[in-house]
Amino acid sequence: MGLLSRTTTFVRYAVEGELPGNFWDFAAERIAQFSFRDIDDTFDEYSIGWVAVDNMFDSSFAHASYAAGDYIVLSMRIDERKVSNALLQKFSRKEEERIKKEKQIPRLSRTHRVQIKEDIRLQLVKKSLPLPSVYDLCWNLADNTVLFFSTSAKAQSVLEDFFKECFGLTIILQVPYLTAARLLDAAEQERLQDLQPEILV
Repeated sequence: MGLLSRTTTFVRYAVEGELPGNFWDFAAERIAQFSFRDIDDTFDEYSIGWVAVDNMFDSSFAHASYAAGDYIVLSMRIDERKVSNALLQKFSRKEEERIKKEKQIPRLSRTHRVQIKEDIRLQLVKKSLPLPSVYDLCWNLADNTVLFFSTSAKAQSVLEDFFKECFGLTIILQVPYLTAARLLDAAEQERLQDLQPEILV
């Protein structure tokens, strides 16, 4: 469930590093550079980029701005062509059997089998349609935190790398301890450092 859903789940990140003085110009340039590029009419296997939260096909933000007051609201779209391992095995074995029968040999070399498998994989990739995944995020510029609307560990890992590549800023997942450290005053932070884990049996 995303940002615009009635119910949603999210994780919180802290953004490490200073924002540039001309931040909105910087953000416009970087978001445009890392906007989503469609691969429907290509044989590319993977594409990732920013799109509008309310329209996964709006990568130029022609109909909705990513700027909302002190917030940046974006969706990270990933399109990926995936080949089923079962299909890959089936058609690779089928091609191996065809070649063995044609050449009248009992077995193929490992190098030959690897080459057949790669050729079949490329053929299947070209026939497959890219599957889209879309993940919303909301970047609060006032306190430099990001809400990411997915609890998938894989999606979070992709976001962390992509955010760093796009904006040159590191985001740190805020587990409860780190969130408390950001919110508490100095005296309470000292008490937080003295906490010891309890083992419940």
